[in-house]
Amino acid sequence: MATGILTAGLFAAGVGTAFAASWHSIPTLKTGGASFTSGQYKFHPAGSSHGAFQWTGKLNDADHGDGHNVYMQVKVEGYGWSRYNGKQKSSVSLNKLNWDGAQRYTDDAYIRVCRDKGSLNPDNCSPTKHYRP
Repeated sequence: MATGILTAGLFAAGVGTAFAASWHSIPTLKTGGASFTSGQYKFHPAGSSHGAFQWTGKLNDADHGDGHNVYMQVKVEGYGWSRYNGKQKSSVSLNKLNWDGAQRYTDDAYIRVCRDKGSLNPDNCSPTKHYRP
């Protein structure tokens, strides 16, 4: 009986770890001229991939005639935004890890898609999504 209880406890602990590192959907992010589709994210546990926030999806230039590039912005743990550029007039697949090097795991992440309108015009971005494990 003790072995059964121990096995059940280990199984429950394993399920919790697997859930923490499982993929979750990111809804389509849109702004004028840019979109991020088929998005997914997961939070890695401490000791696995730097305890990072991993995200993947397709960054799309949604307006080929505007002459502007598109990019993703991701922010973790109170650090500044990291920028991941797309490609004009096309779509690119992205699969990135973001983490805070001073901590064992990341538990706070923000993500959005933007259109780069050049230095004279402000960029436009989708609403920011906030994720926690």
